[in-house]
Amino acid sequence: MRYRYMLFACILVLTADVVLAIEETRQVFVYDDYAAVLKDHVDDKGMVDYKKFKAAPQRLDAFITAMSKVNPKNYDRWNKEEKIALWLNAYNALTLKALIDNYPIKSSFFRSRIYPKNSIRQIPGVWSKIKFNVMGRDLTLGHIEHEILRKKFTEPRIHMAMVCAAMGCPPLLNKPYTAQKLNEQLDERTRRFLANPAKFKIDRSAGVVYLSTIFKWFKGDFVTRYAPDKNISKQGKEVSSVLNFIAGHLEKSDREYILKGDFKIKYLKYDWSLNEQQIKDKKSKESKE
Repeated sequence: MRYRYMLFACILVLTADVVLAIEETRQVFVYDDYAAVLKDHVDDKGMVDYKKFKAAPQRLDAFITAMSKVNPKNYDRWNKEEKIALWLNAYNALTLKALIDNYPIKSSFFRSRIYPKNSIRQIPGVWSKIKFNVMGRDLTLGHIEHEILRKKFTEPRIHMAMVCAAMGCPPLLNKPYTAQKLNEQLDERTRRFLANPAKFKIDRSAGVVYLSTIFKWFKGDFVTRYAPDKNISKQGKEVSSVLNFIAGHLEKSDREYILKGDFKIKYLKYDWSLNEQQIKDKKSKESKE
C-alpha cells in the first residue's frame, strides 16, 4: 500500500512538473503598455505627438523595462512570428525612446547642412552608440536591425515595419505587432507603403518606376524569398527580387507592368524629416472652422 501511495505521489509531482514546463513554453510577451503608448501618441497616419509623449513617458519606460526582463530561455521556445514581433516592437519602441530622450532635437551646424534640423539624424550615435537593455543584453538600434532582424530571420517585409522616425520610413503602426496577426500586419504595411507615391510610383508615360531608397539599401534581403525564376528584363538578381516582391502586392495591371520590366528605375530621395504630428496646424485649422 505504501508503495502505491509513493508511486502516486511521484506521478503527481512529475505531472505538475510537466504542466509547469508546458505553461512556461506558452509564455508570450504582453504588449499592453506599448499598445497604450501607441494609442495615446500615434495617429492613424503614423505621425507621433512627441511633445505630449515627452511629458508622459512612464508606460513606454515600463514596456522597455519589461523587455529587459524577458527570459532568454523562454524566448528560445517562441516561434518565429513571436520573435519577429518582439524585435519589431523593440526597434520601434526604442527608437521612440531615443527621440523623446532627445526632444526637442538640438540640431548640429554640420549635420544641418545635409539633414533637416528636426531629424533623428541630428542625434549623435542614435543607431551605433546609444544602448538599450533587451533580455539582459545592452544593444544598439543598429544591432537589432542588422544583426537580429535582418540576419536571423528571412523576412524582408520587416523593412515595411521598422520605423526610424523619419518621413521616408514606413508609417508607424499605432498598435503592436503580434505573432497571431504578423503576416497580415506585414502585408498591410507593405501595401500601405507602396500606395504612397513618395515611396513608390509608376510613370508609364515616361517609362520610369520610382522606388524608395529602402529598396536600394536592402535589395539583397529580398533574394532568398522573392527571387524570380528568371531575372526581370535586364535587371540583376537583387533588383529583380525587389520588383517581384513589389509586384506581389499590387493590382493586376501594375503587377503585370512591373513583371514585364520595360522601364527604367529611379530611386526617390529619402526624407529624413521627423514623423511628428503638426499639432499647431491642426489647432489653427480647428479654430478657423
